[in-house]
Amino acid sequence: MNIVQERYIESCPVGCAAPLVATDIVLPEGPLLRCADCGQLVSQASAARYWETMAQFDRSDFNQPAGRELERRFAVARRRLGTIAMLLAGRPAPIRLVDVGCSRGQFVQAAGGMGFEAEGVEPAPQIAAAAQAAGIKVHQGLLEDIGFPAGSFDAATLFEVVEHLKAPRTLLDECHRILKPGGILVISTGNAASWTAAAMGSRWDYFHMAKDGGHISFYNPASIRRLSANCGYTVERIETARVKFHEKAETPAWIYAPGKAVAELLNLPARLLGRGHDMLAYLRRPAAS
Repeated sequence: MNIVQERYIESCPVGCAAPLVATDIVLPEGPLLRCADCGQLVSQASAARYWETMAQFDRSDFNQPAGRELERRFAVARRRLGTIAMLLAGRPAPIRLVDVGCSRGQFVQAAGGMGFEAEGVEPAPQIAAAAQAAGIKVHQGLLEDIGFPAGSFDAATLFEVVEHLKAPRTLLDECHRILKPGGILVISTGNAASWTAAAMGSRWDYFHMAKDGGHISFYNPASIRRLSANCGYTVERIETARVKFHEKAETPAWIYAPGKAVAELLNLPARLLGRGHDMLAYLRRPAAS
């Protein structure tokens, strides 16, 4: 007998009261659902399926970049840290920062190298222990359970975190509490309103839990703005970047190469128009809040 399991997400994670309606992006868990108000997309996966795919983030071999990939990640980290420093210009040094969902702590390392007073929070026990063993200041557990004093940090970062959350407002509220007035919260996630999402639909790996474990909630610039307002932040800027039409591992070279060339030509207009598939939001806790 088939047992029908309830969806892990039953309503819009952003906090809208509007219904979730089926889209034409059909995944193994069923069609993605769209909030009729803010456009947020959510998976129909069950809780059991969600937690099954989340297990990959606590494997001992998870997230160990090397060589050029590691260099690329540190270069990206330095650019983001530079923007944070610019947005916090005038604050006395060092800037105190917490990276939430920090994995092995590469961003924490990069921040320390740029003079930030940085630490991380990571819920996966094995990965947090690996970071600690490498001498990186990482707390194991959920941010809400760590118990940082109110107003502890100038900046907090959530890189590739919110797409995993059924109830993101709990985490954003805690970030708001631990940030100093005027502090910065940075969120990175995929852009479901991107040209990539429109062109690829169900072919985009980002939508697939089997390939990107725990991806159940997909944002767009409007839903990020709505979530930010609901949690008491103002939006400093939202950036998007990159376009693609094919996943390299699943596409013959004679199709992938010209598709990549066209996508690269679209990178600049996608950035200017907010249609890139990598989205980065810089939010601020208002000084008076």
